[in-house]
Amino acid sequence: MSKKAELLKLIPEQGILPLYFFKDEETSVEILKALYSAGIRTVEYTNRGEAALANFKKMRSVIDAEMPGMYLGVGTIKDGAMAQTFIDAGADYIICPGLVESVAQVADKHDILWVPGCMTPSEIIKAETLGAKMVKLFPGNILGPGFMSAIKELFPNLLFMPTGGVELDRGNIEGWFKAGVCAVGMGSKLVSKDVMENKKYSELTASTKEALEIIKSLRK
Repeated sequence: MSKKAELLKLIPEQGILPLYFFKDEETSVEILKALYSAGIRTVEYTNRGEAALANFKKMRSVIDAEMPGMYLGVGTIKDGAMAQTFIDAGADYIICPGLVESVAQVADKHDILWVPGCMTPSEIIKAETLGAKMVKLFPGNILGPGFMSAIKELFPNLLFMPTGGVELDRGNIEGWFKAGVCAVGMGSKLVSKDVMENKKYSELTASTKEALEIIKSLRK
């Protein structure tokens, strides 16, 4: 099975994609370890600060040395050159905040999964035409589960994942899964500023396990 196929299986199985950025390298690595110990096997590190690339490279080396079965994706990629930079740094997949053709081209050249951010049916149609297999509904809190329900039947061959404002709350998560998503992206509602700045790693592990349990119970 190709890495792309593995990820298209793993992300829906996991049901949640934690995403974060923090300027400090050590904290970035410790957050990664806390998520891994909770049972997470893929994480999106967002490209949102000057330290992102250096931190990503360090995280990649720690994963390769200590975390079997862990995949590291990169988010907030807005052009093909940046996609190439992170692929060279060992990114397992690329996630964009919007629909970026140059990123699709670079990812396809390397046979790497790319996940575009879309907000309208027109963008989703274009993403599908470009070969996307999974689409990030962004911003999720603006679109809502009702949007997912309304468009789901139009795109039977696509996987959808909302990101932005997904709450660590059974009702919120259940609403999205009932609407037809394959997973939910969770950033600050899971990996909060408080957790990162105050190094509350055990708290993060516990809340991540809680999120995984919620999703597991919804699938029974």
